[in-house]
Amino acid sequence: MRPQLGVRPPTPPRPSHRRRARQSLAAVVAFAAALLLILGAPQAGAAPRRTVTNTGPRWIAKAHSLGRADRAKQQTVKVYLAPNGGLAGLKADVAALADPASANYRQFLSPTQYHSRYDASDTAVAAVSSWLRSDGLSVTGVEQNHRYVSARGSVADLQKAFGVTLNSYRHDGQTVTAPAAAATVPANVASYVSTVSGLDTTKRTMTHNAAPSPGFRNARPCSIGYGQISAATKADYKTPLPKFKGQTLPYAVCGYTGPLLRSAYENNSSLDGSGVTVAITDAYASPTIAKDANTYAKRHGDGAYAAGQLTQVKPGAYNRQKDCDPQGWYGEETLDVEAVHAMAPGANIRYYASASCFDDDFLDTLTRVVEENKASLVSNSWSDLEANESGPNVVAYEDVFLQGAMQGIGFLFSSGDDGDELASSGLKQVDYPSSDPYVTAVGGTSDAIDASGKFVFQTGWGTEKYSLSADGKSWTPLGFLYGAGGGSSALFNRPAYQDGVVPAKYGSGRAVPDVGLDADPTTGMLIGQTQTFSDGVYYDEYRIGGTSLASPLYTGMVALASQHAGGRLGLLNPTLYSQAGTKVFTDIKGTPPDAGNVRVDYANSENTKGGLVYSVRTFNQDSSLKIAPGWDNVTGLGSPNARWLTSIDGR
Repeated sequence: MRPQLGVRPPTPPRPSHRRRARQSLAAVVAFAAALLLILGAPQAGAAPRRTVTNTGPRWIAKAHSLGRADRAKQQTVKVYLAPNGGLAGLKADVAALADPASANYRQFLSPTQYHSRYDASDTAVAAVSSWLRSDGLSVTGVEQNHRYVSARGSVADLQKAFGVTLNSYRHDGQTVTAPAAAATVPANVASYVSTVSGLDTTKRTMTHNAAPSPGFRNARPCSIGYGQISAATKADYKTPLPKFKGQTLPYAVCGYTGPLLRSAYENNSSLDGSGVTVAITDAYASPTIAKDANTYAKRHGDGAYAAGQLTQVKPGAYNRQKDCDPQGWYGEETLDVEAVHAMAPGANIRYYASASCFDDDFLDTLTRVVEENKASLVSNSWSDLEANESGPNVVAYEDVFLQGAMQGIGFLFSSGDDGDELASSGLKQVDYPSSDPYVTAVGGTSDAIDASGKFVFQTGWGTEKYSLSADGKSWTPLGFLYGAGGGSSALFNRPAYQDGVVPAKYGSGRAVPDVGLDADPTTGMLIGQTQTFSDGVYYDEYRIGGTSLASPLYTGMVALASQHAGGRLGLLNPTLYSQAGTKVFTDIKGTPPDAGNVRVDYANSENTKGGLVYSVRTFNQDSSLKIAPGWDNVTGLGSPNARWLTSIDGR
């Protein structure tokens, strides 16, 4: 028995000097081992461990440390399990499905077949569960398809189980617990583990890339088709407006409608998306979407929805409304639904409402989409900065994307609305999930479509704003406003399908975006929504843009291509890049004939009572991003045209 300090034990035989030295060394080693255990580091001589990559937060260097986390604090973690056969094998199988030379080309699986082949084994679940319990954690659940094992325990037990030191930090407006370095796991379970979430308690939200304030409508004058009204004078038709850099610009359009967009992009194709189901994911669910979408379609020639053509799929309950602004998400849903229907009037639309705008709820929503397997395309108009997304979150999202790819589901994401993100974040970066190699990133163009439905020109979406001076005689520059997101990923290497297409000057990361469609609010789409105005709640219409528009527009076009091909298309990107340089994409390059448009807005967003506000919104000035011949970081491969709809053959 170890004696208490300060109490003299019975006198033993006197040890030799060497034995005393060994005893002293043993005491030091024991003390050091105990100290390392307290700090969460593995003991000397313990079983070997393996590092779980990308589990150390990337934001640590910029955060304010508050010291050690409370050792008694309870946290829940999820240990995500690697697919049966390994992640590399699953990715190779996904690549084969997209390769026309493969015997497995488009031989998609059902969810049951996928789970039978790729779900982690019972052996893996048992081994991971046993390890967690042995280190003092309570196993609280196993996801029904063995995606992860949930466990809960104290900070002290988590430090022991994952070989980390958990500290408290203040960052991004939150006080959180997080590991100082990457987690480790015992070597004998390492092959079963893909990542660990929950050690970092930071909560991340996704933001939608569109939606005005409640009670918004367009001011006049505006044009039905591009260039109809010259902005030589103000709305009173008497007071002149100054030229912009020596040029008289047109007023902005009121907003394109389905017939104009279908004419320009699809050349009024006989394809309409019949037989194809498109999923849309956003947070919350507009209570007026069915009425609004039908009203809009009937007013603008998109065709009324058939019974059951538009469906809302809702969670059991919503949460975190104060953090997420449900009203803004209602506008996003309205845009997405009406844009898909405008391009594919015959397609079915299943709107999946996330319980909130937080990562964990969006993951649950996307998982529901792939498990139900009723849609072959998923349009997503939300994102976060790549630097904000933790490694475990990325692994969890990609797990869903890979399963979807094996089932023939294509995911499309808006690439973001802040250009290179330097102005918004202080760092040039791309958005996630649009930067994931297993989704199609949709960038943005500014589209000039005349009243007959013909393109006058297309250019890159990037806007600098100029306000009318107080004396009304000049335009005052206000700097960069918004533009299509793009650049090179810091998380993902360049995928093989981009080799030989994306020039080396764009870096070695996954290049964003893949394609570009109309996203400029100045040349945006007119949508209809029930809104709250100062004089009541009722339906009205307004012009809107963003890559939130580009994604559903392109998803509608993909629905037509899928109808032509006679089945699911799955991961689109290998096919898209095999078409680089062909006539199915309009290469966006050169300088547009107009530097921009004059936009007139109601000062109070509703009517003339507060007066009118005039501004110039320029074209093709997207932060540091530039359009160029071939692939570029604003429009990707370019803008798909009517030829693209029939360019993918059936299998």
